[in-house]
Amino acid sequence: MKQPEISEKVKLLVTLGFLSAILVLGQLGMAFLPNIEPVTVLLIVYTLAYGKKVFPVIYTFVLLEGLIFGFGIWWISYLYIWSILAVIVLVFRKNNSVIIWAVIAGAFGLLFGALCAIPYLISGGPGAAFAYWAAGIPYDILHCAGNFFLTLVLFRPISYVIQKNTPGAV
Repeated sequence: MKQPEISEKVKLLVTLGFLSAILVLGQLGMAFLPNIEPVTVLLIVYTLAYGKKVFPVIYTFVLLEGLIFGFGIWWISYLYIWSILAVIVLVFRKNNSVIIWAVIAGAFGLLFGALCAIPYLISGGPGAAFAYWAAGIPYDILHCAGNFFLTLVLFRPISYVIQKNTPGAV
């Protein structure tokens, strides 16, 4: 008996779901390191491979983060912060330099706390936003370094695997 063919849309949907799960597992797997995670480099590669199709991956990841850690004020920033990274990648998508991607990833890590402070600006005013951002600067520095080096080391191998083995890549 012949098996029915799975449509390309179903394959893409399943793939995007797996990509979201990999983001969560990557973050949880490295949670013992302060602000060092593979999410940034993975989202850069995913965005380059899937273009605008990355946004469902991002929002699935953010939803799963909320389900795991709770839906606090920090969660609001996750709704836009990862999308900002995807938009930056889309703007620079013609770039082929690992160094440039590592610098972008590092800069994103350094700015992460400032971007996360926006909900605190709205809910508590400039003092609350500044206090939140300033308290996190040491972690943002770690985030910057982690993003830079993880991207430097992992960008090419992950890109190769994603481009060669997943449906729907652009």
